[in-house]
Amino acid sequence: MGQTREPVKPADPPGGPQGEEAKRIALRKMKLVALAFLLGATVVFLLARWAETAGWPGWVGYARAAGEAGMVGALADWFAVTALFRHPLRLKIPHTAIIPNKKDALGNSLGEFVGSNFLSETVVRDKLRRVDISKRLGGWLSQPENAERVTSELATVVRGAVTVLRDEDVQAVMEQAVVRRVVDKPWGPPLGKLLAGVFADGAHHKLVDLMCDRAYEWVRDNHSAMLRVVSDRAPSWSPKFVDEMLADKVYGEVLSFAWAVKTDVNHPMRLALDKFLGEFAQDLQTDPDTMARAEQVKAQVIEHAEVQKLIGSAWATAKEMLLGAAEDPSSELRKRVREGLRTLGERLKSDDSVREKVDGWVEGAAAYVVSNYSSEITTIITDTVERWDAEETSRKIELQVGRDLQFIRINGTVVGALAGLVIYGVGQVLF
Repeated sequence: MGQTREPVKPADPPGGPQGEEAKRIALRKMKLVALAFLLGATVVFLLARWAETAGWPGWVGYARAAGEAGMVGALADWFAVTALFRHPLRLKIPHTAIIPNKKDALGNSLGEFVGSNFLSETVVRDKLRRVDISKRLGGWLSQPENAERVTSELATVVRGAVTVLRDEDVQAVMEQAVVRRVVDKPWGPPLGKLLAGVFADGAHHKLVDLMCDRAYEWVRDNHSAMLRVVSDRAPSWSPKFVDEMLADKVYGEVLSFAWAVKTDVNHPMRLALDKFLGEFAQDLQTDPDTMARAEQVKAQVIEHAEVQKLIGSAWATAKEMLLGAAEDPSSELRKRVREGLRTLGERLKSDDSVREKVDGWVEGAAAYVVSNYSSEITTIITDTVERWDAEETSRKIELQVGRDLQFIRINGTVVGALAGLVIYGVGQVLF
């Protein structure tokens, strides 16, 4: 079974209870003023009628007609004003208590009016175009104090968002959405394609130069190690001086080879290395065995304890760095954000093309919202009015506009008296 919604009281008018009480007092005073006009017209009518019966001159008839018409006008307008909010004299006369009885219909009409006249794409685009948002925003952001203010607000938002997020939830998202996706995809082909591009451009030559330099320096600085290796491998019956001569010969050849590789960019060793690297990059993309071995290496790397520890601590480290940068006004992050905002402001002020793009984005976004969600926006009005208590709504509306409506009663009294006077005068002239 559907649930019935309890009517709710409409929100208090601006100013709170004190403002509402002040409006209630003002409304009561204006009602007394309007009533005083009615009583005045009544007194004029009664005195004039008494004067007529007492034989006073004919001008008394004009006063009687004015007083009588004034009473009629005052009573008619009192009925009209009262009928908006309640049944006059508690009599359930048709078409009275209009606001309580037609509250939902009025809410729907108000929603349709707002949607048709304020939430149309043409109106929104025209208003945004005349406001010139991008230029105003640029002038505001170009001021250093405003850029700092926005940066501080952004830092507060970042701190709040990072603080609200639970570490275990973020960790789970990182593992499922980032790490797992990276791990699940084969590394061989993309890595081979990347390496092929690097090798084709010759960007790896700097690394090869560094390796050749380090190899030559190691050979140059480890003469004793070379002698020891040769001596350890020599036969036991070989004389020691022969071993030393052989070790020196081997060391010299190795040193010369390392020097040649170091200094000759076209050395066969280098060319062979380039060929090997090129073939390796190609095998990573096409050779099943090489790709399978790359996957094995990937699995070993990911499953390594230190790598798992690094993944587990990534969010904690990033969180600490982010909070520290957000809280420190002199941090590099806040400096860059602040300078970026100020630069954006300057460009919005001086660059017409940038302003046109920003204005186009803003207009497009606003037009999309009103074109697709205007009905949902106006539903806020209709649903809210529908949930209001009818009697309380009538009282609130009367409190807001009732004081001005009392002038209708006053004007009705005055205009009615004048109309009665004119009608009586015309009748006297004609008959």
